[in-house]
Amino acid sequence: MVHRRAMVIAVLAVTAALFALGTAGAQMLGTIKDVETTAGSSGKVDWTTGVITSVGIGAPPANPANPAQARAMAERAAQVVAYRNLLESVKGVRVDSQTTVENFMVTSDVIRTQVSGFVQGATIMDKKYMSDGSVEVTVGMKLTGALADQLLPKGPATPPAVSVPGTGGQVYTGLIVDARGLGVRPAMAPKVTNEDGKEVYGSAWINRDWAVREGMVGYLKDLPQAQQNPRVTDKPLVVKAVKATGDARVDVVISNADAAMLQGASQNMSFLEKCRVIILVD
Repeated sequence: MVHRRAMVIAVLAVTAALFALGTAGAQMLGTIKDVETTAGSSGKVDWTTGVITSVGIGAPPANPANPAQARAMAERAAQVVAYRNLLESVKGVRVDSQTTVENFMVTSDVIRTQVSGFVQGATIMDKKYMSDGSVEVTVGMKLTGALADQLLPKGPATPPAVSVPGTGGQVYTGLIVDARGLGVRPAMAPKVTNEDGKEVYGSAWINRDWAVREGMVGYLKDLPQAQQNPRVTDKPLVVKAVKATGDARVDVVISNADAAMLQGASQNMSFLEKCRVIILVD
C-alpha cells in the first residue's frame, strides 16, 4: 500500500512538473512575435518571413442565377480587389532610407511593369466565405527573389577590400544588431554604420545573389530567438545599436569599438557577403 502511494505521488509530481514546463514554454513562445508593419489600407509586411500580404472582399451579385454563380462571382471580385490592394501595399514598402518601391516605379517603366507582373502572380493564401455570401481573399508574395532582384542596388558582386588589419581578431558566423528601443523601421536594404558614418554593412558589402535570395537582413524581436536562427548560425557577434539615422529611421549606427571588433578578422567579411545579419527591433 505504501509502495503504491509512493508511485502515485511520484506520477503526480512528474505530471505537475511537465505541466509547469509546458506553461512556461507556452509563455516563452508567446513572447516571440514576427516583425510586422502595415502597408496600404489592407496590407501587412511580415519582415521576419519576408512576405507581404493584402486582403480583398467581394460581394455576390444582386440577382445571381444560382448559389454557385454567386459564390464564384464574389470570389472573383475579392481576388481582383486583393491584387489591387497588394499592388498599393507593395508600392509603400521601403527599399532603403531614401526610397520606396513606388519611387522606383515612378522613375522606371520597366520596374513598374515588372512589379505589376509580380503582384498579378502572387499566391492566394486564404479564402473565407462569409454568412452573407461575401468572400474574403488574402494574397501574398515574397519580398525576396524576383522583386528583390528588380529593386536592390546593382552594385559589385563581391564586397570591397577591408581597410583593417584583418588578422588576429575574433571570428564570428553572423551579426546581430540589437536596435530595440530606437524606433528602427524595417527596409529591404538598410545600412549599418559606425559612429563616424563609415558603412560597416550595406549594399556595398554583399554578394548580390545572396541578397536577392535571402534578403539583406533578417528582422526579429527576440535575442535568444535570433541567436538560434540559422541565418547567423552558431557564433554570431551581438552588438547594441547606438542610434537610428535618417528621417525614415532605417539605418542604424553601432559604436566604433564594435565596428572594429567586427572587422578585426578578414573571415568575418565572408558572412557579411552572405547577408548573415539580423536586426532586432521593437
